[in-house]
Amino acid sequence: MTDSDQNNQVQTIHPSYDEHNEHNEHNEHNEHNEHNEHNEHEGLSIIKTVADMQSQFLRLQNLSRTQPINDWATRRDQLDNLELMLSDNQQLLANAISADFGYRSESETQFAELFPSFTGISHAKKHGKRWMKAQRVSSSALYMPAHNEILPQPLGVVGIMVPWNYPLFLAIGPMIDALTAGNRIMIKMSEAAPQFAQTFAETISRYFSADMVCVVIGEVEIAAAFSKLPFDHLLYTGSTAVGKKVMAAAAPNLTPVTLELGGKSPVIVLEGANLENAVNRVMMGKTLNAGQTCIAPDYVLIQRQYHDEFVRLAKEWMEKHYPNIESNPDYSRIINAQQFKRVKGYLDSLSGEGIHRLTDAEASIETRLMPPVIVSEPAPESDVMQNEIFAPVLPLMHYDTLDNAIAFINARPRPLALYVFGDNNRDIDKVRTNTVSGGLCINEVIMHVAQHDLPFGGVGDSGTGAYHGKAGFERLSHMKPIFVQSKLNGLNILLPPYGGLFKKAMALFLK
Repeated sequence: MTDSDQNNQVQTIHPSYDEHNEHNEHNEHNEHNEHNEHNEHEGLSIIKTVADMQSQFLRLQNLSRTQPINDWATRRDQLDNLELMLSDNQQLLANAISADFGYRSESETQFAELFPSFTGISHAKKHGKRWMKAQRVSSSALYMPAHNEILPQPLGVVGIMVPWNYPLFLAIGPMIDALTAGNRIMIKMSEAAPQFAQTFAETISRYFSADMVCVVIGEVEIAAAFSKLPFDHLLYTGSTAVGKKVMAAAAPNLTPVTLELGGKSPVIVLEGANLENAVNRVMMGKTLNAGQTCIAPDYVLIQRQYHDEFVRLAKEWMEKHYPNIESNPDYSRIINAQQFKRVKGYLDSLSGEGIHRLTDAEASIETRLMPPVIVSEPAPESDVMQNEIFAPVLPLMHYDTLDNAIAFINARPRPLALYVFGDNNRDIDKVRTNTVSGGLCINEVIMHVAQHDLPFGGVGDSGTGAYHGKAGFERLSHMKPIFVQSKLNGLNILLPPYGGLFKKAMALFLK
């Protein structure tokens, strides 16, 4: 596609701005920061060596201790900068993502990265001032008229480690929560998406002081050193295997971590479910970003009598939504040859048995096009059932009873998401109460991640901790408990020497 063709496809998203956002404050700020990659007065905005990274961290750590960001006006200004940065550079950032993928649908970048980023910023600006206020909480009648409060405070310096599959939203989302909570930020971009990493770093440097946000670029050794820094909180998104290494690296510093990991997110199609609706939503989730989504439906548990109909409907769905898939501008590519070969190896190990092609297109390592396929009942020990697939490959597994399906899920590591389709409320409630997953969607997939009032996170092998919205604000704040004693203080009766009044009080309290 030509640049002009791509530009014609992109419909720019323009959130509304107040007058404060649109005038000289940002222009002066941008001129000030335009060349601050190596500004000795503000540290480094773009970091490419371990030594520079360590030096910049110490600078931010000192600032967080001596100049904590306790006012809402400063926090809102940072959110305004983030919003303006996205609005000004949508095409630039989308092009950089597409360059790393070999081709990434512009529309998918808008839908899955820009849109939730803008709405997340809007949500934080609407509620953040209220979130950061001290909250009165109940206290025991025994201690009244004293009272209790919880005061949210900035943690200090937050580290964010960004994956390659949604490199914009999975940088912006944690940034929103960290900035709303009043923190300074260091971001390590994925080495698997180098074009976007460089573009994002340069863009950040034009809108943020290096004393607020800086971006680290580099290979695995840089990432390893990054995870060893004594952050006040470290948020990592990526694979379970690497997440374990990040947690181990953070442990000597007692750095609290939020790990948003992968996992094989299952789908249960209940008996009597609307199969056409189930196929429509499952295929949407499986083809988005060519299946390279941590909460994509990983496999489907379905009763045998619905198997052939599911495959037929999936083929029809592909013909309707992705005709001529080789040249279809809405279908993305696999990120690199290494990932392509990994998934191709999964399929080759099945020897073609039970593989249903949903299009006439062939997989191509040259273009990294991987058309969707369905795999019928692969062995539980096969690669496609042991590993997170992260590609448009969808296993269909048969179950006899709902108890069997629930047992199948519960015998495996806790998934990041679970999806159930059907109209039988008793069966739906059975799934809700008898399974544990990071998130749950009923008659839908993926959309829980875009709900700003729902915490997003995993459990067990799929992650630890959750963020987004108020949950993210609290995750990246210190929720300091405060006990405020009244001038009228009856607790003096509990002081020694312990006499008769004390004994009567204890007899009453312990009764």
